[in-house]
Amino acid sequence: MSMTATPPALPDVLAERWVRSVKQECLLKLILFGERPLRRALQQYVAHYHEERNHQGKQNRLLFPLPNRRASGDDGIVRCKERLGGLLKYYAREAA
Repeated sequence: MSMTATPPALPDVLAERWVRSVKQECLLKLILFGERPLRRALQQYVAHYHEERNHQGKQNRLLFPLPNRRASGDDGIVRCKERLGGLLKYYAREAA
């Protein structure tokens, strides 16, 4: 009798991918002393991940853009914005 491995459930795969992303893009680049700085870094990363980071698997779209952010338009200056002291960067167009 042979045992066959069952493929992992999709939520497990997505959770593992997210944990890998937060570790590679954020936590491995910081030196954190205690739980409070860890929580702050995770909160900043989650906000960046959902509101500011383009997702290649979604045609480079934002998952949950802020309501005041326009979807398109060519007017306005593009500015670089940062989180966590410049570790996480994103670009946003200012209102004209």
